[in-house]
Amino acid sequence: MQQFVNVTLTGFTQGMIYAAFALALVLIWRSTRIVNFAQGSMAAATAFIALALIDAGLSYWIAFVVALASGFLLGAIVERVIIRQVEGGPELNAVIVTLGLFVAIQALIAIIFGSSFQSFPTPFGVRGFEVGDTTIAITPTSLYILGSVLITMALLVALFRFTRVGLAMRASAFGQEVARLLGVKVGLMLTLGWALAAVVGSLSGLLIAGGGFVYPAYMDSLIVFGFVAAVLGGLDSPSGRSSAGSSSAWPSATSVATHLAAAPW
Repeated sequence: MQQFVNVTLTGFTQGMIYAAFALALVLIWRSTRIVNFAQGSMAAATAFIALALIDAGLSYWIAFVVALASGFLLGAIVERVIIRQVEGGPELNAVIVTLGLFVAIQALIAIIFGSSFQSFPTPFGVRGFEVGDTTIAITPTSLYILGSVLITMALLVALFRFTRVGLAMRASAFGQEVARLLGVKVGLMLTLGWALAAVVGSLSGLLIAGGGFVYPAYMDSLIVFGFVAAVLGGLDSPSGRSSAGSSSAWPSATSVATHLAAAPW
């Protein structure tokens, strides 16, 4: 029984990390209608940046903030410099480009940081809490992961439901010409979508790296599980509900345009 409980709790913690990566995929899909297969290697790059800072003597939290900021900047640069060139064309073009980025960034990580396994620290303990004479598989790090993912999910839901920026990002993804006529800066919204998605992806990369080992391809399995989670949960729903057949579905393109027209831009 104890083994069953521990395996379940460990799986729940890992699942929250997969959920964080799925959130990154959902965010970029909702804002640009593109599935970014390079998200994993982009997150790995920011994790190695954080590790380099920690090895240089800086605290985990400084490295954490720098990694997220690096993810934001990397996402914006990738969209502006690379993805922008294929936006508006066949959807397969963008998919192929992201796959190429996945390989290229992973190779660049190996060149700069090396391809060997490196230990990544965690800000909290990895020893399970004791209940009587039993140690359960819930650690301070597990609670940190749980809190980080839930807060991130809440912020994304709030962004798309209650802010004009989130509404503008959705409008830019659904219909760029209509959004432009309504005064939305579509190019800026697309860049912001990629940047925010890269931040969430970086968070998942840092969470899964904590207390373990990292190497250039350490995010590969997370890409698979995160993508499956995003598809099963619904690529249009940060809260994990498929929009099909749901009375609480996210607004359609028409309602998005209607709300934007009434918004005081």
